[in-house]
Amino acid sequence: MKVFDRKVDAERYLTTVESAKLVGAYVDPALARLTVGEWAGSWLSGQAHLKASTLERYAGIVRRHILPAWATVRLADVSHADVQRWVTRLATASEPATVRKIHRVLSLILELAVRDGRLSRNPAGSIKLPRAAGGERRYLTYRQVDQLAWACARPAMVSKHRRLDERENDGYRLVVLFLAYTGVRFGELAALKVGRLDLRRRRAVIAESVTTVHGAGQVWGTPKTHGRREVPIPDFLVGELAEHVAGKGEDELVFPGVRGGGALRATVFRRAAFDEAAAAIGLPGLHPHELRHTAASLAIAAGADVKVVQQMLGHASAAMTLDRYGHLFGDRLDQVAAALDAARAADVYPMCTRPEIAAHGDPAENEKGPVDQALYVVPPAGFEPAHPPPEGGALSPELRGLVSVGQGRSYQPLRPPRTAPVRVRAEECRPARRAAGPWSAPPPSASRRWTSRASVRRRPRRAARCTAPSSARPGGA
Repeated sequence: MKVFDRKVDAERYLTTVESAKLVGAYVDPALARLTVGEWAGSWLSGQAHLKASTLERYAGIVRRHILPAWATVRLADVSHADVQRWVTRLATASEPATVRKIHRVLSLILELAVRDGRLSRNPAGSIKLPRAAGGERRYLTYRQVDQLAWACARPAMVSKHRRLDERENDGYRLVVLFLAYTGVRFGELAALKVGRLDLRRRRAVIAESVTTVHGAGQVWGTPKTHGRREVPIPDFLVGELAEHVAGKGEDELVFPGVRGGGALRATVFRRAAFDEAAAAIGLPGLHPHELRHTAASLAIAAGADVKVVQQMLGHASAAMTLDRYGHLFGDRLDQVAAALDAARAADVYPMCTRPEIAAHGDPAENEKGPVDQALYVVPPAGFEPAHPPPEGGALSPELRGLVSVGQGRSYQPLRPPRTAPVRVRAEECRPARRAAGPWSAPPPSASRRWTSRASVRRRPRRAARCTAPSSARPGGA
């Protein structure tokens, strides 16, 4: 029961409650008396759609970070300022990426309370989070991958407590090569069965994944994106895989664990060979997942486009592939420019290749005009190549209609000359003809008036043709 000292305050509160009921935004205070700890348990029980590994990770965050701070706090008492102070304390003891994951879980818990009508808004929204610094990825070269694979198969220092058959394991070498050249996740590699290897087509079908979950052991399920995909296998690896799986059934694992026959565990693989091998070749702290980044970089360097890399890695969209590996595609700009240059040369000069032009061409030919180059490079079929005329000489019949331009030896065709006769008005021509005879020229003004500018500029002015009958001409019939 809410108590007010003044009547006006009680009336204002009642007005806000009635207004919230009308718009559907009213929240019953009794529903928010539930504690965060109790509501977090309800939230976890409703996350059956998540993969077992993700659910276990969320449960671990709730146990280690959320319950110690919010277990006894009621939902109604959680404020935005309290959440901000809690996040700030976490940032002093954990990495920024870890703080973001913890805050996300609390925000999801409180968001469910909003959708359930227990809170009017999410107090964990719009929190200032520490900026996660993007770590620099390491991409191994072909030589480093080979060195790492052999170091995993034959470690330099072997414990005397390890069995003789475990001191050298060529299967670990194949594990490194398969991860580095196919880009599969470690759980997908551990769950790969012999029946899903198509060595004739050089393909491996990725349809399952296995993950070690705390308290549940190894949990089998679909890959991360819940999709089935095929990954390519290089030729050099096909023969080694065929020898490795020889004699195994289709339902057996390609890379089983050394002991027990179950799926290979990432922790066992790192402790047994991978960590020591990485340090031995000068890459301390290397994680098996970095071989997946290496596979992406090697595929892009080999010419694979974004869509192929997306299918190979099993990303949900090509945008995710570009966000993570888009900077690697910039190195191919020079290849694109070279390909465009080669395609243009093949289309513009179909009879000569660029090496032939460079080997047999005269450097002085570059200074010639387009007509000379065309006559030299691609001569007319059935005729000898036509050469340009000497400086100041007469034009040959083949080059008639061309004229020298400027100081160079470029030639351009002239417009055809105007052949139409000059027209003169009859009434202007008759008075002059009566005075001077039938063949006298028209007045100069009339000729200039009706003569075109091009005719005046290109040739001398001619007398107008007489239109008198033939009987009036001198010597006419």
